[in-house]
Amino acid sequence: MAEHVFKVIELVGTSKESVSDAINAAVKRAAATVRNMRWFEVVETRGDIVGENVQHYQVTLKVGFTLEDAG
Repeated sequence: MAEHVFKVIELVGTSKESVSDAINAAVKRAAATVRNMRWFEVVETRGDIVGENVQHYQVTLKVGFTLEDAG
């Protein structure tokens, strides 16, 4: 089995609906320009409250992807 080297980037996803939607938004958008994504880790979860209601979710992720072979 080949050894893997991962690069880690940080993303912030947002959603008015849920934490899960914020994570999916970040991963989906990154997938347009980042190849070989393999895993994510939630680093921070935040949100906005207006009155008694959550208005917005914001999730910071670390995303790991494998580097391509140079050859």
